[in-house]
Amino acid sequence: MNHAHFSRRQLIQAGAATLGAASLGSLMAQPSAATTAALAALTGAERQKRLAEGAKKEGVVSIYTSMPQDDMAALTTAFEAKYGVKAKVWRSGSEKILQRGLLEAKASRFEVDVFETNSPEMEVLSREKVLIAGNSPFLSELIPQAIPAHKEWIATRLNIFTCAYNTKLVKKEELPKTYQDLLDPKWKGKLSVEADDSDWLAETVMKMGEEKGIALFKEIARKNAVSVRKGHTLLSNLVASGEVPMALTVYNYKIEQMKNSGAPVDWFALDPTIARPNANGVARNAPHPHAALLFQDFELTEGQVILGKRDFIPTSTKVPSTLNKMPLTFANPKTTLDDGHKWNKLYDDIFNRKA
Repeated sequence: MNHAHFSRRQLIQAGAATLGAASLGSLMAQPSAATTAALAALTGAERQKRLAEGAKKEGVVSIYTSMPQDDMAALTTAFEAKYGVKAKVWRSGSEKILQRGLLEAKASRFEVDVFETNSPEMEVLSREKVLIAGNSPFLSELIPQAIPAHKEWIATRLNIFTCAYNTKLVKKEELPKTYQDLLDPKWKGKLSVEADDSDWLAETVMKMGEEKGIALFKEIARKNAVSVRKGHTLLSNLVASGEVPMALTVYNYKIEQMKNSGAPVDWFALDPTIARPNANGVARNAPHPHAALLFQDFELTEGQVILGKRDFIPTSTKVPSTLNKMPLTFANPKTTLDDGHKWNKLYDDIFNRKA
C-alpha cells in the first residue's frame, strides 16, 4: 500500500484504521503524553502561569494547519508577540495534515504540537488516539456545537457553505430563493460545486427529507449540468474570474474577503445553511506541551477576535457576528466517517464527479 497517495476521501472513509495498521505498528505510550495530560488538567490562574512559563522555556510551538497562510500568520504573529514563543507552521490540505499526523504517530515520531483543520479529519485523529482531551477554561465561552463530548478537538471557527456569484454575470434580483429554483433552465451551464463536499450534500438532503432531496439534486444536475472543481479557494477564484457564474458550495469567509478586496463577487445562503466546524486539537505526545495548550487557549480567546476581523465565523459567543446567530445546520463529522461511503457515492453519482 502506498501511503503517499491517500486521498482525503480514502483517509476519512477508512477511519484511518487501514492506514494505521498497514506497517507502522501500534501507537506507543510516551512519557510526554503523561506530561501533556497533567498540564491539560490544570485550571484557574495556575494554568495560565504554568503554561506561559513553560512555553517560554520550550521556545517554540509546532502547528499543522490548513488555514490560509495569511490568516494563520495573523494568529501566530499575535501569539509570538504576547508570549515570546516562536510558531513553526506547516501548512497543507486537510488530507495531507491527517496523513502526516497518522504516519508520524504510528512511527512514534512526535513533531507536532497542535493540529488545526477540518473537523472530520480531527475526528479521525481523535479516534486514532493522536489527540488529548482539553480542559481549557474558555470552553464555556463557545457555542455548544463547538465542543464534542470527548473534547479532543475544539471548533474554533465555522466554514459556512454558501452560494457565491459573479456580480457582473448574475443580477441580485435573479438569485434563486430555494434549491428548487435551480431547476430553472437559465442556470444551465452556470453552476458548480466543490469536489469533496459530500458532507454538505448529506446534511442538506437529510434536512429536506433524504429521498426528496436526493431526487431534487439529481434533477438539477441532469437538467443544468453542474460542474465540479477541486478546492474551495479555486472555486471562489473561478467565480471571481467569471469562469463559474455561480458556485453552490463555497465558504462565505473567502467570498467576503474577496469582495472586500474589490472582486466582483457576493454570496447568499439557501435553506438549509450548512456549517462545517474547523477545529484545533493538542497532540497527545506534543513535544512542546506547554506551548501547545497555551496556543489552544489563545486561539479560543484573543484568536477569536483576530479571526472575526478577518471575516471568519468564530465559535466564541463573545465575538459579535450575525452569521453565528443565523439558523445553521452543523455538519456532523461522525456522519462523514461512519457513512462516508454512502454519501461520497451519492455525490459522485449526482454530480458526475469522475467525468
